[in-house]
Amino acid sequence: MTVSKLGNAARLALGLVLVGSAAPTMVSAADHGDAPRASADRETDIADVYPFLDPNDNSQLVILFNVGGFIVPGEAANFGFFDETLRYTVQIETNGDARPDLNIHYRFQPRVNAASEGQRVTVELFNGRTFQAMTTAATTAAVANPFVINTDPATGVQFFGGLVDDPFFFDIPAFGAFISSARAGAPNPAIFNRGRDSFAGYNCLTMAIRMPVAMLGLRPTPQNPTGTVIGVQGIVERRKVTLTTKDGPLVQGSFEQVERMGNPGVNVVLIPFPRKNAQNLGTTLDDAAGAFAPDIVGFLRSVGTQQPSIDVLASVAVTRGDFLRLDTSIANSGPGGGTNPGAGFPNGRRLRDDVVDVLSFFINNQQPLGDNVNGNDVPLGDVFPFLAPQQTARPNGTIEDNTRN
Repeated sequence: MTVSKLGNAARLALGLVLVGSAAPTMVSAADHGDAPRASADRETDIADVYPFLDPNDNSQLVILFNVGGFIVPGEAANFGFFDETLRYTVQIETNGDARPDLNIHYRFQPRVNAASEGQRVTVELFNGRTFQAMTTAATTAAVANPFVINTDPATGVQFFGGLVDDPFFFDIPAFGAFISSARAGAPNPAIFNRGRDSFAGYNCLTMAIRMPVAMLGLRPTPQNPTGTVIGVQGIVERRKVTLTTKDGPLVQGSFEQVERMGNPGVNVVLIPFPRKNAQNLGTTLDDAAGAFAPDIVGFLRSVGTQQPSIDVLASVAVTRGDFLRLDTSIANSGPGGGTNPGAGFPNGRRLRDDVVDVLSFFINNQQPLGDNVNGNDVPLGDVFPFLAPQQTARPNGTIEDNTRN
């Protein structure tokens, strides 16, 4: 595992940290319900972002952008749709700095039917190409074709959107209890013995795109000398003015960012509660300028993380901004989106990558520390979009299902 070290400016910012913050930490997940503002505005809440090479064809880049987690199967008709007042954006950085260079925008039309039809979506690519697609309808019962793939004839870009099984796996209560024990000076890894996946049995909404890596126009630069590394983050934007009228929502003005996510765990785990909203409203340029470095290091020191691990964790979210960095020259292979060693997080992020164990390893001063939740609760797919179908309502007579809280 190779993670770049902090630059001088970031080290200077980190050196200004006040040690031993005792502020309470709200721990949720990769990014589900990460901050007060996002938690109160469910439609804007990012769940996870996954950039990886298609293991069946490494010339193709796959980016999954998940929002609206913790959707129970029986509420598919009520919560299994995208907010037409929002703009969902994938930002891609290509030259090695902290500034995004390419944007992919998703805009959704209102639902026509609660159960039998999906939503129309406009996909706007960074090369100016725009195409129309349809999401797969949300349902409370299994269907023959849970993944309707849309292909743009002009570019070959593929899109899938709709309700899916939430692929993230993590024991939220155990992690929160462990952090509390660490702050009390007596870290207790036995807390993780319960091994229960807080996301088992739940759905989320996803926007999945598959495109040729060649479309990105990558080339060597001083900060990206191989010309093969990209950075990816997801952002959600609202219009400056959004009013609800008797005729429906009225939105005016330019879009403003209300939520963002790059690396898993940054806002939820590393940013203290009073600063979570500010970090969501910030940018990758703010990250690189050290705006949130004191917050990150203050948390890590409060749980006993020592400087070598602090340098690794802070560099991921500070030095060149909070992007998930993916080296497109590293081959990816294996089922469920890829499993081969050396090709996963923090090199991008694949669905099977146990990011919680990786983060815990560094928080625990590079000593193994796992939450005993090591994979998704249902099998993943082996072709695009690589996700599992949406969880559906349990049949009559089901007493114990796979929800694990």
